[in-house]
Amino acid sequence: MAEPGHLVLVATPIGNLGDLPPRAVEVLAAADVVACEDTRRTGRLLAAAGVRARGLVAVHDHNEASQVGAVLGRLRAGEVVAVVTDAGTPGISDPGERLVRAATQAGFEVRVVPGPSAAISALVASGLPTGRFVFEGFLPRKGSGRSERLAALAAEQRTLVLYEAPHRLGRTLADLAEALGGGRRTAIARELTKLHEEVWRGTLDEAVARAGTMEPRGEHVLVLEGAPPPAVVDDALIVAAISDRLAAGATRRDAVAEVAHGLGVAKRRVYDLALGGDSADRR
Repeated sequence: MAEPGHLVLVATPIGNLGDLPPRAVEVLAAADVVACEDTRRTGRLLAAAGVRARGLVAVHDHNEASQVGAVLGRLRAGEVVAVVTDAGTPGISDPGERLVRAATQAGFEVRVVPGPSAAISALVASGLPTGRFVFEGFLPRKGSGRSERLAALAAEQRTLVLYEAPHRLGRTLADLAEALGGGRRTAIARELTKLHEEVWRGTLDEAVARAGTMEPRGEHVLVLEGAPPPAVVDDALIVAAISDRLAAGATRRDAVAEVAHGLGVAKRRVYDLALGGDSADRR
């Protein structure tokens, strides 16, 4: 009995063609069709690997949604569809996510041939903590979506990994420095695995100054130090703050609300300390 159709996500080199693993070569050669962002670029990659693909079909940002039906039709016919992007792992800030969701919802198996990833490569080369990290992809380009994302990142304690295009690098670094603080350690990687590979390390303020003196080239990966843990607020500080507010004429209820907000602690904790520190009912 023939094996049912299935989808295979195949990671491709982010620069150096020698990074295409042997298993990827085997899968691409055996696939009934290879879904790719750019048929010409993938064709050159396959030719360099000695692979004669049975067929190539373009699936990119602008047509992925409309191609889902055609890909599912191939899977129903028992075909193996390999999915690649121009560089790296499909579905990570690249096409592939919609195909995977549709295939799994339709009951088809999805397999992965792991390999290069710009985000992971930059992270491990950054010198910053790698035990816990969060991948943010590209920031929203403008509006409230961008400002809200930056505000959320300011408190994120995990190491941050972002992508950015060269023509937006300076602005993004400036926005990050303003939101996160210019002293935040960062690493900026570009041209990974290529001839002019570079990983620069410093602070956000230094990165902003550097970006203003050069013309960025190539796609960039930004790796940023996470925020420090919030300062521990002890009971004595809370009690002192409550006493100050009460002495200024605030009611206990208002004092509790103001102190909880100002120190960033739970209102219940402040209220319990207020009851213990002042028996008079000022509500």
